[in-house]
Amino acid sequence: MSLLLTALLTALASEIKVTPFNGEAFRFGLGSITFFLIILIHPPASLVRTGFFTGLFVVCFRSLADIMVQPDFILASIRQNLPAFLFYFLFALGLSIFQIEKYKTFPLLLGSIAAGMEIIGNGAEHIMRTLFLDHADLGFRDWALLIAVALLRSYFVVGIYSSITVSEQKKRMQEMLEVGSGLYSETLYLQKLLNHIEQITASSHELYRKLKKSNQPELSVQALLIAQEIHEVKKDSQRILSGLTKITIEKGNDELFLSDVLGFVVSANEKYSAMLGKKITINLKMTIDFITHQHIQLLALLNNLTANGVEAIAEKGKIDIEIKEELEFILFIIKDSGNGIPEKDLSIIFEPGYTTKFNDHGVAATGIGLSHVHEIVHTLQGKIDVESQTNEGTTFRVLLPAENIRKR
Repeated sequence: MSLLLTALLTALASEIKVTPFNGEAFRFGLGSITFFLIILIHPPASLVRTGFFTGLFVVCFRSLADIMVQPDFILASIRQNLPAFLFYFLFALGLSIFQIEKYKTFPLLLGSIAAGMEIIGNGAEHIMRTLFLDHADLGFRDWALLIAVALLRSYFVVGIYSSITVSEQKKRMQEMLEVGSGLYSETLYLQKLLNHIEQITASSHELYRKLKKSNQPELSVQALLIAQEIHEVKKDSQRILSGLTKITIEKGNDELFLSDVLGFVVSANEKYSAMLGKKITINLKMTIDFITHQHIQLLALLNNLTANGVEAIAEKGKIDIEIKEELEFILFIIKDSGNGIPEKDLSIIFEPGYTTKFNDHGVAATGIGLSHVHEIVHTLQGKIDVESQTNEGTTFRVLLPAENIRKR
C-alpha cells in the first residue's frame, strides 16, 4: 500500500507541470518533488524497487490518460512516456547508492546529492528521447535551465523536510521537558516525604528507648520493629529519589532560551484550557531573553502557576505573563482573571495541603502544587509574592536572581 500510494501521488503530482522545451514530451512537474519528499518522510524498504515501480506506474498513468483522449495512440503514447521511467529509476538508484539516510541531518549536502541525481535522471531521460524519439538536442541554455530547476526543486524539498523535522523535534523536546518538570516536582515532594520519614524513624527509636528503660520489653520490641520497618521504607524511598534525581539531571543538561521555555508554557496551557472547555487568552510579554540552564525548574514553576490560573477561571478570561529585568533580578509576573483567593487564605496558600480544588464527590486535591512552587523559588534563592481579590483575579510575582538562572 505504501509503494502504491507513493507511485499514485507522484503520478498525480507530475501532471502539474510546465514544458519549457521539446513540446509535451519533456516536462518539469511536481512529480519528482512529491517522490523525493515522500522518500524523506517515509523511507521505503527498498529505494530501487520504489523507483522502479513508481517509474512504471507514471508511464502507465500518462499513457492511459493519452489513450482516453486518443484510443489509437497506444503504442506511440507508451513510447513517448517510457523515458520518464528512466528518470525515477535512476533518481531512486542514485539516492540508494549514496544512502541518503546518513545525510538527513546535513541539508546542504542532502540537497546537492538530490540535485545531482535529478540532473543525471533528467539528462538520461532527455538523451533517451533524443536517440529514440528524434527530439532535438538541448543547447547550453536548456541544460543550464535543467540544472537550475534540479537545484531549486531539490533544495525546496529539503527545506520542507527540515521544517517538518524541526517542528517534530520541538514537539518531542516539549514532551520531554514536561516529563522532566513533572519528575522534578515529584522529587521535591519525595524529598519532603523523606524528611518526614526521618522524623518518624527518630521518634519511633526514641519511643523504643523509653519503653526499654521503663521495663516494658514487649512494647519496646514492637517499637523497635516499627522503627526498623520505617527505616526500610526510607531506604526504598531514597533509591527512588536517587533514580528520579538522576533522570532530571540528565534532562537538565541541555540549555534553552527563556523564550523557548515560555513558549512551551503557553502552548501547554492553551491546550489545557481547551481540554477543560474554557476560552482563555494567554498573553506573553518579554523584554528580556537569555539562555538558561535551569529550564526544568523554570518550566515546573511557571507551568504550575499558569495552570493554576487556567483552573481559577470559570469559563472565559485571560492570563497575562510578563518577564522583565530589575537590577540583578528577573521578575516573572503571572496574572489571571479568575475567581481569586480569599484574603484569609493568602498567608497559607504555600503550605502543603492547601487547596481550593474539589472533585464532583467533594474530595480535595492533593494541594502540593503551590508548595512545590515555593520550594522551587527557595531552591533558586528567590522570593514569591501574591496579590488576590475575590472575583477579580490573582497575581503572582516571582523574583529570581539573574545569576542563578542565566547561563554565564
